[in-house]
Amino acid sequence: MSVRAGVSASARGAAPGRSRTPTIVDLLQTSERPLVSFELFPAKDETQQKQLWQTIRELESLGPDFVSVTYGASGSTRDRTITATEAIAQHTTLRSMAHLTCASQSKEQIRRVIGSYAAAGVRHVLAIRGDMPGGPTVPWEKHPEGLENATELVAMVRELGDFCVGVAAFPDLHPERHDADLDARVLVAKAEAGAGFAITQLFFTAQNYFDLVARVRALGCDLPIIPGIMPVTRISQITRFAELSGAALPKRVTDRLHAASDDEQVRRVGVDLATELSEELLAGGAPGLHFITMNRSRATREIYARLHQALRRA
Repeated sequence: MSVRAGVSASARGAAPGRSRTPTIVDLLQTSERPLVSFELFPAKDETQQKQLWQTIRELESLGPDFVSVTYGASGSTRDRTITATEAIAQHTTLRSMAHLTCASQSKEQIRRVIGSYAAAGVRHVLAIRGDMPGGPTVPWEKHPEGLENATELVAMVRELGDFCVGVAAFPDLHPERHDADLDARVLVAKAEAGAGFAITQLFFTAQNYFDLVARVRALGCDLPIIPGIMPVTRISQITRFAELSGAALPKRVTDRLHAASDDEQVRRVGVDLATELSEELLAGGAPGLHFITMNRSRATREIYARLHQALRRA
């Protein structure tokens, strides 16, 4: 079973033979090492803006393969996502990717966002269905004039521009369906619609990731699946993590966090846990690591430093 799979030419996101900057898909095909990437969210005020750019500069020094910028529920941050993604592309050396959801938006609204991305020079899009405003456990409701799911969104993005498209994957069961085989079939359908790679939701058990990859490969699909890693740095994050992932953290994780004596020890344990998970994933052949930074770089930089040799020799 190949964890570091190839990508079909049809999913590249650009015409064969065209001279262009390599896409994420190109990197996944040609890199002799796992990719490293970081997830950021757009700032909503001046204080957050300063924090965002401090984080960007600190992470830029690590030479990541790309960074992604999230897109709020119902597209609530779309203008800020466009602005942030464009600014990163223009003012840094980083390859940037914008998130895009179809929750609570009409097809026309989505088309306009895609057009804005194209006009801003954004060529990478992470196309996800997105959650309802109340979170991942709120039942999905299709906009009356919108798209049904992420598969339709992938097809629209590929139809409307020269984009390299990524999608979401679920090592832990999707909180709505609780069906591992269905999750795999949906991921294959996204690949068939034109997705070139996937990035997983956060998770804490490496075997769940490997099981997902195995199910997708058993369906004849070689879509590269990059694991998403998010270190716990505060006890208060435990509840939030459960909300984000749709599942509670494993007891072995919460026991170690609750055993910490103070906030700094919690942070250190969180870094240890994320490092251990990353090492196991790399040893099993994961094609990269995507760190969810929450616009803070310290924990991610510490994990990266510990993994540096493993990343170089993996």
